[in-house]
Amino acid sequence: MTHDHSFPHTFGGVHDVVATLLGPRGCPWDREQTFDSLKHLFLEECYELVEAIEEGDNAKIVEEMGDVLFHIAFQMQIAEANNQFTGKDVCAGVIDKLVRRHPHVFGDAVMDDASQAVPRWDQIKREEMRGEERSILDGVPKAMPALAYAQAVQGRAARMGFDWDDYAGVIEKVGEELRELEAAKSDAERERELGDLLFSLVNASRWLGAEAETALRMTNRKFYTRFTGMERLARERGLDFEALPLDAKEELWQETKRAESGG
Repeated sequence: MTHDHSFPHTFGGVHDVVATLLGPRGCPWDREQTFDSLKHLFLEECYELVEAIEEGDNAKIVEEMGDVLFHIAFQMQIAEANNQFTGKDVCAGVIDKLVRRHPHVFGDAVMDDASQAVPRWDQIKREEMRGEERSILDGVPKAMPALAYAQAVQGRAARMGFDWDDYAGVIEKVGEELRELEAAKSDAERERELGDLLFSLVNASRWLGAEAETALRMTNRKFYTRFTGMERLARERGLDFEALPLDAKEELWQETKRAESGG
């Protein structure tokens, strides 16, 4: 890979590249962008970074992290151009917050181990919210993927003391929601009960110390690998995959599973 040496390889260099793109002789498309027009692209870049991390591909992580960094610099300069705020405002805000919420690092408070970090963080956030009519749940973005949002709000509620006594109660709730789904009579009722079941499964995931969003992404990737493997086997054998009976598809599925384990 060749590197451009016209700009320093620092955040300042990224800032200068973006300034050039948004300048009078820059890119017409870039100059037309707004926070709103970029938000779906920014989310896409974040998901691509997460995927690269899960794949453990360092080269891809570097590339996708750079894309996320570009979007941050891009949107900072859009704000500056519109006199909304500056990059310094963004940096000052996050620095102040991090220093304020880590008194055991930047102040005189003492923290014995990592288990105290989240309760301390929550306590400081509650103190910051004192006098405001806000919920501890309000800081969780509602635009998050539904599974991740569910786990985040459940975690915050649990840290406020609203939680099951033990895992057995969590699993019983899963069973209860499944039975209610089975008993539902209408499409609307089934949809509501399915949502309740998914919410309770996310809670079980939280109790197991697993991320429901990550677990489902892993299963999604596994299904993708196996299904595309079935399609490949069918092509290699001159078979019309779509026309195959279900039992033949199941045989291909089992074959791809055995191939995964070297069987």
